[in-house]
Amino acid sequence: MGSPTRKSDKARSRAVHGVTIGILILDTGFQRLPGDIGYGGTWRFPVQYAVVRGAPQDGVFAASDERTLTLFLRAVDELVALGVDGITTSCGFLAVWHRRFVAHSPVPVATSSLLQIPLVQSLLPANKRVGVLTWSKEHLTPEHFIAVGAPTDLPVGDLPLDAAFNRNMALGNPAVDRAVQECEVLVAVDRLLSAHPEIGAIVSECTNLPPYSAAIERTFDVPVYDIVTLVEWFQSGLRPRRYKRAD
Repeated sequence: MGSPTRKSDKARSRAVHGVTIGILILDTGFQRLPGDIGYGGTWRFPVQYAVVRGAPQDGVFAASDERTLTLFLRAVDELVALGVDGITTSCGFLAVWHRRFVAHSPVPVATSSLLQIPLVQSLLPANKRVGVLTWSKEHLTPEHFIAVGAPTDLPVGDLPLDAAFNRNMALGNPAVDRAVQECEVLVAVDRLLSAHPEIGAIVSECTNLPPYSAAIERTFDVPVYDIVTLVEWFQSGLRPRRYKRAD
């Protein structure tokens, strides 16, 4: 008896083959470090980038910015036409448009690292909560949490507006000091954990924060989830690991 088949008899037309994950990335100029979503070597599998030209960095904060959303949806179509099987984005604030992305795209979309919050919360002891780390908690609204099915009252920590981390992104600095930025991130986490000792795990909103996730875990002994953990999980379902037969 032959193995059952469920895939369409008609092979999907695609311009690029062997790439599972497509990444919508903002048109930025700052240096992206290993671990950043925009650093190609971050990934243990091939990825396909699509730069969303003309999308302002501050246009990703509000659900009401239909013009910016249109630019992103156009880029979704480009990635699908290229041949990717799943799509993610380079900004956690795009969580506010998660449902719009999913409704538009014919392939799955893992819009934001914030999607992990409900799962991570379900793993923690009853007296522990998820803490969220972002570059700007001013811009992280209840809408962002509601869009991904997360509680709206989670403790949130961020970096000072004048931090080198934030200035480098805003100015598009092509050369950044990793040590300085790591120190700023650790100070921000220390402040968050000191104010909220009930935090049992951290979810990083910003896709530029994963370069420092290992340092956060090592320093504070707290699990850290970010865009890299989300995309690695996402990809593992789109392309499950194949195992050798037992002898």
